[in-house]
Amino acid sequence: MLYDWAVNLRQSQKRAILLTLDGLIVLASLALSGLLVPHGPNGTAAYLIDPKFGILCVATVLGLTAYLGLDRIKLLAYEANGIADTALLAVAVGATCSLANLLPGAEMALIEVVVVALFFLVLSVTARLTLLRVVKWIYIKRGNRKRILIYGAGQTGRQLAAALSTDDAVLPVAFVDDNPRLQSLTIAGLRVHSPVHIKELVQRNDIDRIILAMPSAGRAVQAKISRRLRDIGCEVQSLPSFAEMVADRNYDRKPMNVDIQAVLGRNRLEEELPGVSDTYAGKSILVTGAGGSIGSELCRQLAECHPGKLVILDHSELALYNIERELREMGGDFAVVPVLGSICEKSLITSVLQDNRTDVVIHAAAYKHLPMVQTNAIEGLRNNVLGTKIVADASGEAGVERFILISSDKAVRPSSIMGSTKRLAEQIVQDLATRSKFTRFSMVRFGNVIGSSGSVIPLFEEQISRGGPLTVTDPNVTRYFMTVSEAVRLVLLADSFARGGDVFVLDMGEPVPIYQVARQMIEGAGYTVKDDTNPRGDIAIAFTGLRPGEKLHEELLIGSDMLTTPHPKILRAQEDHLSEIEMAAALSEIRRAVDGRDRTAAEAALIKWVEEYEEGAESVVG
Repeated sequence: MLYDWAVNLRQSQKRAILLTLDGLIVLASLALSGLLVPHGPNGTAAYLIDPKFGILCVATVLGLTAYLGLDRIKLLAYEANGIADTALLAVAVGATCSLANLLPGAEMALIEVVVVALFFLVLSVTARLTLLRVVKWIYIKRGNRKRILIYGAGQTGRQLAAALSTDDAVLPVAFVDDNPRLQSLTIAGLRVHSPVHIKELVQRNDIDRIILAMPSAGRAVQAKISRRLRDIGCEVQSLPSFAEMVADRNYDRKPMNVDIQAVLGRNRLEEELPGVSDTYAGKSILVTGAGGSIGSELCRQLAECHPGKLVILDHSELALYNIERELREMGGDFAVVPVLGSICEKSLITSVLQDNRTDVVIHAAAYKHLPMVQTNAIEGLRNNVLGTKIVADASGEAGVERFILISSDKAVRPSSIMGSTKRLAEQIVQDLATRSKFTRFSMVRFGNVIGSSGSVIPLFEEQISRGGPLTVTDPNVTRYFMTVSEAVRLVLLADSFARGGDVFVLDMGEPVPIYQVARQMIEGAGYTVKDDTNPRGDIAIAFTGLRPGEKLHEELLIGSDMLTTPHPKILRAQEDHLSEIEMAAALSEIRRAVDGRDRTAAEAALIKWVEEYEEGAESVVG
């Protein structure tokens, strides 16, 4: 209640309070001077009953206070800027009393004039400093302020503490500093503690956040301190010096500052791709896996194509909520239909396609994290293979115009279970394309997407923020890279070229060494690489060895036969696939393995039906 009253005072009300206070203080100064300075036999100063002194002094104080701006100065800034002006005002009060002696009536002795001026100076300064303490107390007593601990009691730390002392959202509680000479001192009203007591301080004072106010320390040093402090259970933030911020020097503390195009080794592909708005305008479009990194970007770009309806399906409630909210905030003139559920539920997929009279299906739902699928092979087969079969069959039965599968370079000569499931998903789509009379089935195959969940770039960012090391599986490992926007533009454009049974691939340039990416990200973040040639470097790169099912180099093509498309950067692959009978037999074996949760049978089916998987499977299983 008191807090709400204090923070809601208008500026005019605050000025009125300060002016009234100064008027009362000058009257009190006159009264105290009359009481304390010795007088005649009756002990009463004559000027106390003469109104001219009070009237003139109050008028002088109010006029000069307004002129000097003492009624407009913030209490927090008063200590630095207002005391000198108050002293000048006290001198003016003394001068006014002296000039009042020239008027008819009582007179003041020189000693009385001096005492009045001194009393006014002391009382005015004391009153404002007391008000400042009261305001701070009101803010401190507010219960929902975020409590912070400042690591570093140097200049930046002191400036931060002063700036936040009356902030209504944050409360500085104490300092921590490595310098033993500062420990046990009180700076800016806060006690300075040793870092060894941080855990105790956090628990005792309910600290919400620790601020690293030590910009002179190296960035690697700050990263290591931050990593240690996170184990305590607090948020940790790093603060540049105020001088750096004002001078507009590089004070960005984000770990990644690397030129993505330098990593890719080519220009941004989406700048070379034409628009595709006409292909999707007015259409009812279903995007599976709409909450994922690829699926959500598909939704964003489709929203700009003016579809009639966008049906978004995902099994993650949070991911679906986030993309639905984003699409609605875009304010398009299309309907957004969120569907929570799994692609493995045939009745759900059939109902969604029929109820929304779907024209286009973009199938992005898949488990794609290689080590995770390697460990959970049965669920990888259920989702990536059987789920794709359900969605593709239902699309054909519903009379969908176009169905496009999002595939991966790991489907080419796969050595992992994840890659094998994606290759089987491709085979399903290729098989259906040969028998479809209306729906045009196709797929797009591309490499690693920068920034997607589970990709190497976010992993490196996190490792840099913790002070390293960056983990690379092998010094010679390479990958194809593209941005999310590039990948999605490719999918949408390739779909407009589809004739049925197409396998679209992208001219992605040369594969990029992962070790080179790691070095670029370390150096782009302002650190140096720690290795044999530079043992004093900041962050090291550790080699962990290839994970089960992981290749040294990925490929995009199974065969060498390529056909052109209307765009030179997009090619159409000519590839063999299983026959209808072979596909039915493969799916039957996989269903039995999944239903029985028989990993051995599942791996046997993959070795039997996925070309060139046996060699990779032996290295994984054996």
